[in-house]
Amino acid sequence: MTAVVTRRARRRGIRGVAALVCGALATGGLAAAGVSTLRPEAARASSHREAPLISGQPQYDNTDVYAFVSPDKPDTTTLVANWLPFEEPAGGPNFYPFPEDAQYDVHIDSDGDAQGDLLYRWTFDTRTRNGDTFLYNTGEVTSLDDPDLNVTQTYDIDLLRLKDQEVVSTKKIADDLPIAPSHVGKASMPDYGKLRDQAVRKLPGGTTSFVGQADDPFFLDLRVFDLVYGKDLSEVGRDTVAGYNVNSVALQVPSAEIRQSKDQPTVGIWSTTQRRNAAGKWTQVSRLGSPLVNEVVVPMKDKDRFNASAPWNDARFLPYVQKPELPRIIEKLYKIKAPKEPRKDLVSVFLTGVKDLNQPPNVRPAEALRLNTSVKPAETPKRLGVLDGDNAGYPNGRRLSDDVLDISLQVVEGELVGQKNDLGDAVDTNDKAFGRSFPYLALPTAGSRGPVAGKDGTSARNALSGGAPPVGSGSSGSTDTVLIASAGVGGAGVLLVGAGLLWWRRTRATAGGA
Repeated sequence: MTAVVTRRARRRGIRGVAALVCGALATGGLAAAGVSTLRPEAARASSHREAPLISGQPQYDNTDVYAFVSPDKPDTTTLVANWLPFEEPAGGPNFYPFPEDAQYDVHIDSDGDAQGDLLYRWTFDTRTRNGDTFLYNTGEVTSLDDPDLNVTQTYDIDLLRLKDQEVVSTKKIADDLPIAPSHVGKASMPDYGKLRDQAVRKLPGGTTSFVGQADDPFFLDLRVFDLVYGKDLSEVGRDTVAGYNVNSVALQVPSAEIRQSKDQPTVGIWSTTQRRNAAGKWTQVSRLGSPLVNEVVVPMKDKDRFNASAPWNDARFLPYVQKPELPRIIEKLYKIKAPKEPRKDLVSVFLTGVKDLNQPPNVRPAEALRLNTSVKPAETPKRLGVLDGDNAGYPNGRRLSDDVLDISLQVVEGELVGQKNDLGDAVDTNDKAFGRSFPYLALPTAGSRGPVAGKDGTSARNALSGGAPPVGSGSSGSTDTVLIASAGVGGAGVLLVGAGLLWWRRTRATAGGA
């Protein structure tokens, strides 16, 4: 019994010293960090993680689909699909490759029967020049074939034609084309726009293609999931996905190639991801058409099922659209009366298309992004699309600049059934301007956080001086404060460590005497 008590006493003594030491070191470190401008950003996440299983497989997670009549080439349609949410720009050394064990698919339904008639399929290949370095690039990269770009990727595109959900023909329309790399930083890639331009390729038949990294074009405040903006609307106005990138595939195709005819110009569009399983078979793990449907319409129990399903079977999800949960939550929180159910207006927006705008004849209700390719692009696009009289915008397809969260909130709260409202998240535009020509996406955010050092090697801060601002930089007062505070707290930490060791020795002596 005495031996047990002694061992416990010693363990308590050791734990006490460890706590004092750790506390002293943490006190010194945190105090210095508290007055320093070098601090990590608050953690943020993307809503694209819409289902339990896919949230753990980001390379296979399709974040958004866009489809719109090309503003500078109105006889063509631009298709954009994005994967891999929440790409921190500085997330090296491996950054964000496209997966080699996946098929990225974009489906086209040209007659409204909820079956794909065309399928564009992207597959990827990776090459590493030098396996003896940890670097993604071993020098300044000025072109896609630069030998300093250590890790390169290429892609193929196959066009599959289908009938009754069976493949009837396959044609390769792109072979071994280069992918624009992750934007490592300004020192590594001083002219990323040039790399982007080199990755835009003309294909036969008037088609243009791009694959590579881009700024995440979705803009919204995601605190909607914190009981719809903090229960008091205090959590609005911050673009939660600003500063993050995605992996994009974009294709500009003649509209005549994807629609049934001039008389039936509406197409349904959705994307899927297939991943090769352990048995070597392809399994669908992600699916996305209209934005926010799987996130806020489909309940938790069916989210994975939705991702693995085909639009042909979407009748099983009809009750969630007719009787949505979100209006009831808003009514409970803010006393805004929920529209009457069943919601036929939501069925038209999410499942059939809007009559006399983008609803094909004899349509089978299915979740897809529906685009009437005969509607000309707006000279001055309006962010609220159809709600604001701009029929070239969402829910007639989806442009990069469409404010789909505000549109969806207003529609869910009854905008189309007489319950006028101006609900929104106070984020009305993307943090980066979109391009005026294909692929229209904004360039990705660079991994570097500031300007590259000058030719003389000087910069505001550098690793050779421990990250401290240079003497005479104009911030010496704050620097002295940081150093004095760090030294003072560090001294206190030393005293705490010394006191802890003295106390531990006395405790051991007392225990030994006992």
